Amino acid sequence: MAIATVNPATGATEKTFEAHDAAEVERRLARAQSAFEELAGTSFDERAGWTRAAADLLEADTEDLARIMTTEMGKPIEQARKEVAKCATALRFYADHAKELLADDMLADPSAVGASVAGAHYQPLGVVLAVMPWNYPMWQVIRFAAPALMAGNTGVLKHASNVPQTALYLDDLFDRAGFPAGAFSTLLIGSKDVEAVIDDDRVKAVTLTGSEPAGQAVASRAAHNIKKSVLELGGSDPFVVMPSADLDKAVEVAVTARTQNNGQSCIASKRFIVHADVYDAFAEKFVAAMGALTVGDPMDESVDVGPVATEGGRDDLVELVEDAKERGASILLGGDVPEGDGWFYPVTVVADLPDDARLRLEETFGPVATLTKVADREEAVRVANETSFGLSSSVWTADEDEQRYFVENVQAGGVFVNGMTASSPYLPFGGIKRSGYGRELAAAGIREFCNLKTVWVA
Repeated sequence: MAIATVNPATGATEKTFEAHDAAEVERRLARAQSAFEELAGTSFDERAGWTRAAADLLEADTEDLARIMTTEMGKPIEQARKEVAKCATALRFYADHAKELLADDMLADPSAVGASVAGAHYQPLGVVLAVMPWNYPMWQVIRFAAPALMAGNTGVLKHASNVPQTALYLDDLFDRAGFPAGAFSTLLIGSKDVEAVIDDDRVKAVTLTGSEPAGQAVASRAAHNIKKSVLELGGSDPFVVMPSADLDKAVEVAVTARTQNNGQSCIASKRFIVHADVYDAFAEKFVAAMGALTVGDPMDESVDVGPVATEGGRDDLVELVEDAKERGASILLGGDVPEGDGWFYPVTVVADLPDDARLRLEETFGPVATLTKVADREEAVRVANETSFGLSSSVWTADEDEQRYFVENVQAGGVFVNGMTASSPYLPFGGIKRSGYGRELAAAGIREFCNLKTVWVA
């Protein structure tokens, strides 16, 4: 895939970039290693000052950054602004809390292990490679970079090839903020070149957010080198609605949960699993609300849903929906590719999916929702768990016993009750099953790329 900005609203290539050659990759890895040797010796307070400065820079550049992201991957412009703001929040969170999150964890009674002092001490690993996707081109990177740098690691970024301008902005953000030169930098390379970077002895670990095939390739190469890896892969998150739910609120949130970021989010709710007692009412309200959304130019402030980010991504959606049609599913809304430029796909709702429909089990990365009627909570859990994914979930019920039931039985990295799944620096984020392993954000995220060193003093 060429490294280029291709505007998904028009299909036009706006800017192309030359890939870094082997000599430039070597120069950047050498700088990252040198920066680590310096950064590891700095204090949390020093790093916090630089991290807050990076947050200030992001906020000052909000409008330019938002327009770059919208141009490169098509998210509505106001959502792009909010993404920048969220990044600044995460940077400040780790600036404020890294010291306590990585504080020594010493035994209150070290004599239990025959010591005067005993416990755990956190130390950074070194250079970490981040392989990141295009759907949240700023947030996905910052939620890795903020904890990694505050822990004392350095990072090199292999970003998605269709968001090079975002990647190049991130290339010198942390240098500008005051970090040692090269503490975080971008490698403009293709997917075929990632293996050699993982193989490099200076790279101590790798984190990837992306597709299952990409995760398999990166994880297997990291394992070959006996290096730590963290994976956040796909998701087909369930959104369960039970009879006691506030139906109007559930519908309102369901629409946002499915169509935010043009439906291109790993943790977007995709499968709407509704109890038979409220199915008809929910379906009617949901289809009406989805049909009221405006699809169009993402630079237009009034637009709710922009284009799919890539032509291939739209082709995948078309295949999934056509497969459902051929197998007898009902198309309640949308389902046909519009004429005109760009990679637009209509907001679509599909019901009555047979068990063998691809749309029932595969991830839909775009504004396509499925509706499934269930008889009880047991069937709701069975349908929720029938996919190979396990990223997150949303459950709507006012019944406390049901809430506990779903929290215990839905197979996912998260369960959000009466609210929309979201990522926050205050909460660990990640999945199980084929959605990956490891965690980002919160305490877990900053500790993933640290050596948890046992300390024992006689």
